[in-house]
Amino acid sequence: MPHVTASLKLKVTPLSKRLMMSLMVATLWAGAADAQIKVGVVTSSTGPIALVGIPQKNTIPLLPKSAAGQTIEYIPLDDGSDPTAAVSAFKKLIEEQKVDAIIGPSGSPSAMGVIAFAAESGLPMLAPVGTAAVILPMDDKKKWVFKTTQNDDLVARALVANMVKAGVKTVGFIGTADAFGDNWQKVFTAEAGKFGIKVVAAERFQRQDTSLTAQSLKILASAPEAVLIAAPGSSSVLPQTTLYDQGYRGKIYQTHGAALPDFLKLGGKKVEGTILAASLMLVLDEMPDSNPSKKVAVDYVAAYEKLYGSKPATFGANVLDAGLLLERAIPVALKSGEPGTPGFRAALRDALENVKELPGAQGIYNMTPADHSGFDERGLEMITVKNGNWALLK
Repeated sequence: MPHVTASLKLKVTPLSKRLMMSLMVATLWAGAADAQIKVGVVTSSTGPIALVGIPQKNTIPLLPKSAAGQTIEYIPLDDGSDPTAAVSAFKKLIEEQKVDAIIGPSGSPSAMGVIAFAAESGLPMLAPVGTAAVILPMDDKKKWVFKTTQNDDLVARALVANMVKAGVKTVGFIGTADAFGDNWQKVFTAEAGKFGIKVVAAERFQRQDTSLTAQSLKILASAPEAVLIAAPGSSSVLPQTTLYDQGYRGKIYQTHGAALPDFLKLGGKKVEGTILAASLMLVLDEMPDSNPSKKVAVDYVAAYEKLYGSKPATFGANVLDAGLLLERAIPVALKSGEPGTPGFRAALRDALENVKELPGAQGIYNMTPADHSGFDERGLEMITVKNGNWALLK
């Protein structure tokens, strides 16, 4: 036995010691790799809502690359503006990539269709979409979703306040036939009714429609004093230009879904005078330096323009703000678990729910268990189209 023991002792020196050290280093590197935070990003950079998805995809390289000493890897996928493809992308990110959070998808219908998968997997979903239906009414599934755009009711209150000030009593409504339009019709009708404003006609259309003659004629027949168009991205243009071509010259209001440069390019003179409530990003030059979101927005626009040669639509800021929220929440979540574990993802959700006074590119975030958007009036400006550009409404 002593001879055997001596032989074993000889085998652990000196080469085996170096091998053991190499194995220990490899193990440490593997642990570091496993600890890397993975974030999936699902955008609609192709398809009918590509004008929304492209600036969102383009924003990915500008997202925070680390938090609390941990690197953040972003895994981008395109859903082609297709809700079914969005589901497939979510499943791939959850099952194959083992992500800790997902930013996306770009479209409201797609976002509504993937909530269950995020909830069942126990990972936070940061939805850069318009409809508040992704977080309201709050329930056990929607508690996993955080929304990086202003809620419909916040925007509706601002628009209705302007209508009241202008003496508007009758409004025609035209919105997309999906979750975005559904929620807007409900929220706006309720808010307008509080002030005696009547919706005298309500029409719907598909985002890919190329003619809205029938819908616009019905709106015109009701003789409204104003029209509200509830549509995201490029789909917000056709209803307005069609009404203009048919002779309508009353007030036209848009939601924050129209807040993109292409609205001005595609609409031209036919969208002059449009009124909308949207983020300060549209009118940065008119904002005071004291606004806590101005620097965030200015830096984002400058970085985007340097990278792509053009300014981003506000939809890109929805993804930027999602990254800033994660950057704030990750250090807190790391105290409760390692990346890649259910404990970390649950702690990340809890940390996101408790973000306070975080300046984003569009406003200040104050999340609560009941409010997973977190915006207040500081996240909105009343804006109009003047001489082909955005301008503060005065």
